[in-house]
Parts: sequence; structure tokens; C-alpha cells
Amino acid sequence: MAFNGERIALIGAGVMGEAIIKGLLHQELLRPRQITAADPREERLKELQARYGIDISTDNVAATRNADILVLATKPQVMGKVLPELCGHVEDMPLIVSIIAGLPLGAIAESLRNKRLVRSMPNTPAQIGAGITVWTAGAAVQPAQRRQAEMLLGALGAHIYVDDESYLDMATALSGSGPAYVFMFMEAMIDAGVHMGFARRDAEALVTQTLLGSVQYALQSGLHPAQLRNQVTSPGGTTAAALHEMEKGGLRTVLSEGVWAAYRRAQALGTKVDQRP
Repeated sequence: MAFNGERIALIGAGVMGEAIIKGLLHQELLRPRQITAADPREERLKELQARYGIDISTDNVAATRNADILVLATKPQVMGKVLPELCGHVEDMPLIVSIIAGLPLGAIAESLRNKRLVRSMPNTPAQIGAGITVWTAGAAVQPAQRRQAEMLLGALGAHIYVDDESYLDMATALSGSGPAYVFMFMEAMIDAGVHMGFARRDAEALVTQTLLGSVQYALQSGLHPAQLRNQVTSPGGTTAAALHEMEKGGLRTVLSEGVWAAYRRAQALGTKVDQRP
């Protein structure tokens, strides 16, 4: 077993923090009392405690006491406060796992004086165990701790290990932010359905099932997306007409530029955080 009585301190109790808690407990990798969540929002902590039976604290330093694994799950914008606060308290922590967008391993290691670090980028479908996480481990991470990180991230869904940390900012833009692109696309299709005359409930059902079935079909077929698109596109037909308008409107270019904007922002986030104690 990757875990054998270890305790986890989770700094940040937002959407992704809860996904980690839920995944670990659902997979029965840990018991509730092995998890302590820290967050300044006491009401949110009490909500998670009632839901999962975990320990809670509004004090980040207190949450790390007796912990064997530290998970950093806050927003990048607050790390300038969190890292100096933890400095001097986690140098001996056997494993630190970060899901902070844009924040490089070197900056965390310098701030916390600990190089036993894993950096990862999950996405929100992790809330139902259907996420995908890209991750990498620092050279100081021991094999046993690397297995623990793999198990922890695996509780969120699929995962891909990379040797080069630069892929983490790319993953932030592509898969980390990716669900938002999909939801916007869904929203646009639903609104189009309502505009044509469907009840919103019916339009939502049609779009949601169309996306779900298309993704499942793509996974099972193993075909390239272009081949799948061609299967639906008859010469001079309705699909061809729709795709012509989308191409004319620059759909591909807009999507690509959006992903690149997210990538540039991820890179910028790491340089704007003041990690000094």
C-alpha cells in the first residue's frame, strides 16, 4: 500500500481541495481522520467536516503539525502569503504536492526550504473521479513518496507523468482550463437551440448527450477527430454548412489563441508571486 497511516495536510479547501478529499476517501486510500483541511473560511471548513468527517483548521501551520504529506491547493494569488507563513515549519515534510497554477518547483523549494516536491495540474472533472492530471516530481522525491503522489493524483482520475516541468504550464492552459472552454461551447450550443425554439431543458439534454456520446465514441473508435468529423459531414449538407460558418468565423483560431493566452498567463503567475519569507 502506498499509504500506511500517513496524515495529509491540505492547504486550501476550495473545489479542487474537496475533489482531493473526496477522491482519497472514495478510493479508501485514507480514513477521514488522516486528513486535515486548512482554510481561512471557517464556514467552508465546517461544511467539509460535516460532509466527510475530516479534521479542520483555520491555521495553516497548525494543520501541518504531525502531517506526513502537505498538499498546496490554494489560488496562486494567495501563495505570497501562504508560503512565507509555512516557511520554517515544513522543512522535514517527506512530501509536498502542489496543484498551484504557474508556480514552479524551484520557487516552492526556495520558499519552504524543502525539495521533496511534486508539481501537478489536475482539472475540475476530478470532482467525479474523471479528471486528468499532468505531474512531475523533483529529483529529491524518494520512490516511496513518488508512489504516494501517484496514488493521490490517481484518485482524481487519469494522470500523465512528465520529466520536463515546462509541460505543467502547457497542461494548465490545455486541460486545467479546458473544462471552461467546453462549458462555454455547451452554453453557446444550448442558446442556439433555445433561439431556434427548443425548451431550454430539451436543448440542454440534446447538447449534453451529444457531447458525452461524441467523446465516448471518439475514445472507443480510436480515430482521429478529423476522420470522425468527416463521418458526419456530407457534401453540401447541413453539417458542411455549419462548419463553413464556424471556419469563416475563425473558431479554430479563436480556440487556439485562447489556449495560448491561458499558457502565457500561467507563465506570468509564477513570476508575480512573492514567495520570500
